[in-house]
Amino acid sequence: MNTFFIIFIVLPTLEIFLMIKIGAKIGALYTIGLIFLTAIIGISYARFQGIKILKSGLLNLYQNKAPVFEIISGASVAIASLLLIIPGFFTDTIGFLLLFPLTRNIFLKNVLKEKNNISEKGNNNTIDGEIVDKKKDEL
Repeated sequence: MNTFFIIFIVLPTLEIFLMIKIGAKIGALYTIGLIFLTAIIGISYARFQGIKILKSGLLNLYQNKAPVFEIISGASVAIASLLLIIPGFFTDTIGFLLLFPLTRNIFLKNVLKEKNNISEKGNNNTIDGEIVDKKKDEL
């Protein structure tokens, strides 16, 4: 319910609010032009980053390494592209932050670190033990 509420109610409301405020400052036509400009620039840069990540992933495959970071980076570039296609300034800001390698790496390291912390906390309930069979040989 919370995710649904945020995606379908809060996000469009925020986008409309920002469009009205920015449109009041710079004008309606400039606001529409800015929305189209950020979409075009973002999509072209996303294509460039996607090709770069694909080449890096293929290089890791050739070296018999798992391209885990490249897969996650590729997914974040795809999400960034989707956010840049959606008209609005807030989604464009989040999309550009996911698109640039510096901010994407910071975000992904924080997410992966949190995931590792959660998985480490889950392993604290494990008790190591040994099964000892007390039966003697019956020969």
